[in-house]
Amino acid sequence: MDFFQTSLSHSWLYPTVILCLFGFFSMMRPSEPFLIPYLSGPDKNLTSAEMTNEIFPVWTYSYLVLLLPVFVLTDYVRYKPVIIIQGISFIITWLLLLFGQGVKAMQAVEFFYGMVTATEVAYYAYIYSVVSPEHYQKVSGYCRSITLVAYTAASVLSQLLVSLAKLSYFYLNVISLASVSTAFLFSLFLPMPKKSMFFHAKPSKDIQKPSSTNAVLEERQMDATPGCDEEKPTSEIPTPSGNLDDSRWSGPKPKNVALRVFVQWFQDLKECYSSKRLFYWSLWWALSTAGFNQVLNYVQILWDYKAPSQNSFIYNGAIEAIATFGGAVAAFAVGYVKVNWELLGEMALSIFSVVNAGALFLMHYTTDIWACYSGYLIFKTGYMLLITIAVFQIAINLSMERYALVFGINTFVALVIQTIITVIVVDQRGLNLPVSIQFLVYGSYFTVIAAIFLMRSTYIIYSAKCQKKVPSSAISQNP
Repeated sequence: MDFFQTSLSHSWLYPTVILCLFGFFSMMRPSEPFLIPYLSGPDKNLTSAEMTNEIFPVWTYSYLVLLLPVFVLTDYVRYKPVIIIQGISFIITWLLLLFGQGVKAMQAVEFFYGMVTATEVAYYAYIYSVVSPEHYQKVSGYCRSITLVAYTAASVLSQLLVSLAKLSYFYLNVISLASVSTAFLFSLFLPMPKKSMFFHAKPSKDIQKPSSTNAVLEERQMDATPGCDEEKPTSEIPTPSGNLDDSRWSGPKPKNVALRVFVQWFQDLKECYSSKRLFYWSLWWALSTAGFNQVLNYVQILWDYKAPSQNSFIYNGAIEAIATFGGAVAAFAVGYVKVNWELLGEMALSIFSVVNAGALFLMHYTTDIWACYSGYLIFKTGYMLLITIAVFQIAINLSMERYALVFGINTFVALVIQTIITVIVVDQRGLNLPVSIQFLVYGSYFTVIAAIFLMRSTYIIYSAKCQKKVPSSAISQNP
């Protein structure tokens, strides 16, 4: 029996099943679509101003402060302890939601939820330390898909329980607490990895591409016409395997392992961002993710402002389910779209950023809750479509280790931008704007993003045409 358990724990199937079960139950939180009605209702009696300007900004600040230390700690302790910490943070969050009272208690909720989101990196990174490279893409797909399924199922369940069973929001949170507690129990059964990407890397000559890239997009990338500005293409960025091989170092080698890892990170990031193409895709990622997170953080308050939950039928759960499913379908479909992303990618970013800006303006100006819901559906689907393209374009020529670094830095930059927006627009120490005016600001923000990438795409297309004219004129001059 012991031999069977040992052999099972060393196969790719056992950690995959346990991690997917953790992912499912950690995302099976039917209370989330109805968080604002719960906080503003008789259970908590919080005002819209308290939620908007005092409570919700704490999540942004705690996430920003915790992200980089957690990113380093996750690799150093080899993932599993951080996944367990995430499970504990989930439980504390929902215990406070159920039994805490007042602004201070809800600020503590936001702090621990910031811990939850900061430690999320361990969930996606864990699998690469216990699964062989040939299973990376399959297992990564399972882990990501199960979270989308769980979130969609939780949204549908919450809507059915609220609309048909007339269940109170309190018991939705009880169900969420039971679910995240189950996730915590599953985290205890995860095998402890023997390696990690950086601090405990095993020497390897293989270069692993991240599983988010697929063969279809790789083919299209190779067949694509390069842009005409004379920039360093992504494919020219060296892609080392990420271990601490001595051949990586051109100068004196630090003896301390941690110092060597940090120096390696600096060198890798410097080489990655030297590609203008990768830099601009990362810039869009950071700018748009900051805006997207800000919208998600406050959209339920806007819905409650348009149609107060105390005297209206609300369909937050159904809308979240449709938005998540629509975004997943759009992200899946983009892999089959034949577009020269190297030439037209920035134009696509500009066009869809305009669409997102229009959706946010609609949410601001309309007085009809269904129009507001529709704007949110358009916005979330458009973002999930574009972030999928951005991930493909950034990851396609990077090693797994470099992709993890770029992802971490892009996320950190997005949080810095979001924090600046929060301090200026939302916080009591800033403009302290009401939620309806905030969405006018967010729409203007995405308009600026669209303008930046419209100028960038115009430059790329114009340069491409100029590059084509030069060879043709040279040929015509030959006798």
